[in-house]
Amino acid sequence: MKTALVFGSSGLIGSKLVNIILQNNKYDNIKLFVRSLPENNNPKLKIIETDFNNLEKHKDSIAGDDCFFCIGTTRKNTQDKDEYIRIEYNIPVEIAKIAKSNSVNNFIYVSSLGSNPNASGLYLKNKGQAEQELIKLNFTKLSIIRPSILLGNRKENRVGEKIGVFLMKLLSPLFFGKLKKYKPIKVENVAKAMVNIAQNNYQKKIFESDQLVEIAKF
Repeated sequence: MKTALVFGSSGLIGSKLVNIILQNNKYDNIKLFVRSLPENNNPKLKIIETDFNNLEKHKDSIAGDDCFFCIGTTRKNTQDKDEYIRIEYNIPVEIAKIAKSNSVNNFIYVSSLGSNPNASGLYLKNKGQAEQELIKLNFTKLSIIRPSILLGNRKENRVGEKIGVFLMKLLSPLFFGKLKKYKPIKVENVAKAMVNIAQNNYQKKIFESDQLVEIAKF
């Protein structure tokens, strides 16, 4: 039986991911690293109230088999540039380094479609730079997840994203071949694919959005 580590369990992808892992009989322990303690009545869950400004403090807890990283933010929610970079770049890299030092062999990182270390936009640039650093760590198994626009019910109201989803849905019939990865993707498919990827040996590191849809079917 395995232990899963989940960072970002309260987010759109992370919350779905936790529900799927709870139903998976290959995991008997799930560690959730959170800022504030949620209600918990499931014996498989271990809630770890985490100081993300001092991750070394939690070094002994960042140990297990499969580490799922789903933390992310937006410029609207994090307007300070330095804090934004810390969340989008520094935190995933620091957690990955600690996990690697604790012999966590499998790291699954939620990035983004279009991530590029040389991008002009900060979001895609941070994601791309984080990917580069994770690859350098030489995990036994590293999976970089690049979903397109997510289809799901967010707790917060993102007007711009809703407009983007609407437009992308209209254009989706035109996306085929190499353009298939730009189709919006259901958040359930991202979470299902992440668990399937964690448990199977795919001979690749980077998974584009259309590939996630196919993997989620198994």
